[in-house]
Amino acid sequence: MSRMEYSMNRSLIRHGFVLILLALVGAFFIPAMALPRLGLSAHTVGVLGGVLLIAVGGVWPAFSLAPRSQALLAFSWPAAGYLNWSGCLLGAVLGAGRATPIAAAGTTGPAWAEWLSGAMLLMAAATSLLAVGLSLRGLSPGRARET
Repeated sequence: MSRMEYSMNRSLIRHGFVLILLALVGAFFIPAMALPRLGLSAHTVGVLGGVLLIAVGGVWPAFSLAPRSQALLAFSWPAAGYLNWSGCLLGAVLGAGRATPIAAAGTTGPAWAEWLSGAMLLMAAATSLLAVGLSLRGLSPGRARET
């Protein structure tokens, strides 16, 4: 594994543990949130997103991508995790549940909070699709590992 690959996989693993820590700390405040069920969802999303980042960091050497695509992949996985967690957390704190109707039980909040939370979750979805697409491309058969 090259020094750059080692640095990228350590970075992803570190981001995974940071996201887990944020989700665990946020869980202490669930009872005080405007939408506690959405707060619980934010906690779950954060913990699972952190575990996913740790797993992606662990398999990082298996990806075969050009340097720019590899850098985009290293950015997109953590960005998706943080955006997803923070969008849910923001919705829970501000009572903005339009983008998450099941966890929010149909509750909606101020228009600006709904817009902000919804935009973060939409960006998380787009970034997640980018990350998964690049991951599949980097793992596709026939792509020789560059050394």
